[in-house]
Amino acid sequence: MDAVGRANGPGLRAWLIWGTGVAAYMLAVTNRTSLAAVGVDAADRFQADAATLSLFAVVQLAVYGGMQIPVGVLLDRYGSRPIITIGMLLMAAGQLTMALSPSVGVAIVARMLLGAGDAAVFPAVLRLVATWFPAQRGPLMVQLTGILGQAGQLIAVIPIAAVLHATDWSVTFGGIAGLCVLFAILVFAIVRNRPPELARDVSVDTDTGAIRVVTSTIDTGVGIRAALAHPGTRLAFWSHFTTPFAGTAFILLWGFPYLTAGEGLTVGQAGALTSIYVFAGMALGPVLGELSRRAPHRRSRALVLPAVGFQLLAWSAVILWPGRSPIWLLVVLLIALAMGGPASMIAFDHARTHNPSHRLSTATGVTNAGGFLAALLAIFAIGFVLDLQGAGTPDTYRLDAFRIAFLVQIPLWVLGAVFISIERRRTRIHIGMDQPRRRV
Repeated sequence: MDAVGRANGPGLRAWLIWGTGVAAYMLAVTNRTSLAAVGVDAADRFQADAATLSLFAVVQLAVYGGMQIPVGVLLDRYGSRPIITIGMLLMAAGQLTMALSPSVGVAIVARMLLGAGDAAVFPAVLRLVATWFPAQRGPLMVQLTGILGQAGQLIAVIPIAAVLHATDWSVTFGGIAGLCVLFAILVFAIVRNRPPELARDVSVDTDTGAIRVVTSTIDTGVGIRAALAHPGTRLAFWSHFTTPFAGTAFILLWGFPYLTAGEGLTVGQAGALTSIYVFAGMALGPVLGELSRRAPHRRSRALVLPAVGFQLLAWSAVILWPGRSPIWLLVVLLIALAMGGPASMIAFDHARTHNPSHRLSTATGVTNAGGFLAALLAIFAIGFVLDLQGAGTPDTYRLDAFRIAFLVQIPLWVLGAVFISIERRRTRIHIGMDQPRRRV
């Protein structure tokens, strides 16, 4: 498939390779959120309070975020196929360790392995999109990748809890480990880094228009500094920092305990609500992707910041509601949180637009780290505030304690929104759309 072929449209092989990568990403999301519906079971198994329980997710996200730039550099050097394969094997090792873990310490090691493996998959699939599909399809394909991948949360929310309660802890997490090994084999057999007609990647510098052949001798430090030097990359980082973290904190750990122990819902009702989160994200993704494609210079103001405002408004209404929230308000909350996922995909459009292909994965890694840094801070702070109120165990969870704990998200939204506005202005000046403000 040459450049002309890709411009006319991707072939069947491109769709097969992308589909395999997306299926691997779905499993990675399942692994990432595998404690979502069994958090109470994990607390009982390890005799963990809220801070310790949040530590599982915090450590996992810390490793995930910390691995983003190294993974990006490795992707720029070696391509997607080996990186996804290694990621699946690391997740298999993590889930097997989790299945056999006798203590909190071993379980934390398991979540670290899981975070390292998970970190490799999504950026690698985005690279497959950039390599196998024409550039004009980029925004929609990125949204579609995110939508289908997030469907893995449905597996984590309902089936994993059902299997756990029907069997036991070791069988459940050991089975997930086996699936990861199977997908490692599939990825290695099917995925290829680039079309066979392209012996090398060709990079077009987005600032100068210069064309050059990309080899594996890229300097790591230069690549990272060059990516961060562009305000478009920083805009991507802060966009991803601000939009998805509330949904990640809710789905990854605190949503199920809040809905069941706080709002008094049954496990089935809580599962149905979290399913709404997934389906709403899948429905909103194509809409935001098309709007992003049509208004590339107004994405931050027209899409990203309104998504942040919607989440803040919905959470404020839930927190201020007297007594337990009605179901309709919780549905609105889940839809607002779901909007953060598709809005966060716009950040990767920024990274792709403002970086040449030879440092695309490095810039993607910088961007992806933002959202999980914010999620790490939110998850840990929520658990910490619950413990401060004496509501850190399943027996002591209270609605008022949860509502106070969720207030810690507000400073993160404000911080992110401020930097989005700053970096948007700098990006527009950098690309010549706005003039610098003259000093008086």
